[in-house]
Amino acid sequence: MGKKKLVVLTGAGISAESGLKTFRDSDGLWEGFDVTEVATPRGWKKNPALVLDFYNLRRVNVKEAEPNAAHFGLAALEADFDVHIITQNIDDLHERAGSTKILHLHGEIFKMRSEKDESLVYEITGDINLGDKAEDGAQLRPHIVWFEEPVPMIEAAIPIVQQAEIFVVVGTSLVVYPAAGLLHFAAPYIPKFIVDKKIPDTSSYYNLKAIEKPASTGVAELTDLLKELK
Repeated sequence: MGKKKLVVLTGAGISAESGLKTFRDSDGLWEGFDVTEVATPRGWKKNPALVLDFYNLRRVNVKEAEPNAAHFGLAALEADFDVHIITQNIDDLHERAGSTKILHLHGEIFKMRSEKDESLVYEITGDINLGDKAEDGAQLRPHIVWFEEPVPMIEAAIPIVQQAEIFVVVGTSLVVYPAAGLLHFAAPYIPKFIVDKKIPDTSSYYNLKAIEKPASTGVAELTDLLKELK
């Protein structure tokens, strides 16, 4: 018997315990910045230097952060399950915790791309500066999906969710679309779990167990419940 396919959708709540703040904690402000100024195409057009500074700082924050018990707990599930992680997060904490199959819906902080050609993507660990060009001569920008931009990786995520034998949501409150809509692609009859500090009404979902706890303690409880399903 092969391992059951366990698909996990993760959001900002899992990285919050590693000290990475989310803009949703603070009324549309992210580290004191207005989200529309630093995380939209409009903001980029208006003041690219500000946007680059903002993401250069995020890159430093992510480098300084460490995976927490929730990241390690999900990685450890690979011993018993075929685990696929779909994350809304732009950090690399799942990778550092040891998870091996990760799809980033909203881009990655350690990548940059041409502002004209989305296929020209490069690794970056330091800063991106104004005047740094891709090979097509266009300014480099963070490889991040901003608000008001399409989420191309959702197309790759949907078939993964459709094949899930168990589906888990960790650290996201099911309000950020299109990511939240992924739950609708999971087969109705499979076991589903949601782990978050604050869970909205889930009565419209079939076969969904809610664990209303922070990610680290919630994933530990989830692990115990999954032992019966492997």
